[in-house]
Amino acid sequence: MSKEHKSVNLRKITESKLFFPLLTLAIILLMDLIIIPNFFAIQVRDGNLYGSLIDILRNASPVMILAIGMTLVIATGGVDLSVGAVMAIAASVAAIMMNPVIIGLELPPDLMKFINDPYFTYSPLWQVITVTLIVTTICGLWNGLLVAYIRIQPMVATLILMIAGRGIAQLITNGVRIQIFYEPYAFLGQGWIILPFSLYLVAILYTTTWLFTRRTAIGLFIESVGINFRSSFYSGINEKRIKMLVYAFSGFCAGLAGLVASSNIKTSDAHNIGIGLELDAILAVIIGGTLMSGGRFSLLASLIGAVVIQAITTSMYAVGVPAFALQAIKGVFVIIMILLYSEQARNFVRKLSAPKGA
Repeated sequence: MSKEHKSVNLRKITESKLFFPLLTLAIILLMDLIIIPNFFAIQVRDGNLYGSLIDILRNASPVMILAIGMTLVIATGGVDLSVGAVMAIAASVAAIMMNPVIIGLELPPDLMKFINDPYFTYSPLWQVITVTLIVTTICGLWNGLLVAYIRIQPMVATLILMIAGRGIAQLITNGVRIQIFYEPYAFLGQGWIILPFSLYLVAILYTTTWLFTRRTAIGLFIESVGINFRSSFYSGINEKRIKMLVYAFSGFCAGLAGLVASSNIKTSDAHNIGIGLELDAILAVIIGGTLMSGGRFSLLASLIGAVVIQAITTSMYAVGVPAFALQAIKGVFVIIMILLYSEQARNFVRKLSAPKGA
């Protein structure tokens, strides 16, 4: 192969949206290999896989789910700051449907004796999941209405629900943390089928979204709206409906992430569930190469970005970094990623990968 062909291939690799996320993840894992003993050790117990790498993927699941929805929102030039609060709403709705006694609803005497039974729920699991996802999708539609039709800036529009959402979540449960005893529900976040069950949810959501955005025209419409929504409008694309769609989908993803998070800790902690995860989701999308101004996006790169964030968190805890210092480290990481994705850095990489004399 000639030097020119090698340079062209190198340039294609470096300009791929997967290049920087994979490079960052490789560097973090290499440091873990050097610093942390047995970091890559995988154990098999009862036919299931356990280990630090599995824990990273499992703990990253809520952010990965959020990142899928956030990718489409940011691709239109928007942002959704409310996903953490919507997760809390999802947890409260699900918990109150399974155990409504906590807010004063008296069950028939023949059901009261089963209230602490790990296989008793007031509403069937399929109803709990369906109603919760409908509620959170409506929350997303509210954000889309403010952004698309009332023309409020996305950051301001979603900030409304970010602030009010946790209050709504606590109103649903009368400010009480509801313990969840229903084992089939807990399986969403704690279950294992060789790998953590939450990873299968991520895989299903990713595959469905990828097919929806890459095998139909929707993906092109989303990117077109993000690049220039006025031109998209004059091209016959209804940019308002596209924005409504992506914000509704972001609400759906936040609801699913809330189900996973609450089932993992078996409680509806409206104050803490999802707190700060909106920033992690945005950072995951940025690491994945989707520009905040909108345009082209990569769902897979965003998923890798979510794994990168969790790998950083796990690595910092493993080496003894206190929890209160973790946010500062993430802030430094954000600055580094912004510099890497700057036009100056991209031009430098292009020069390195360009053929000599070009």
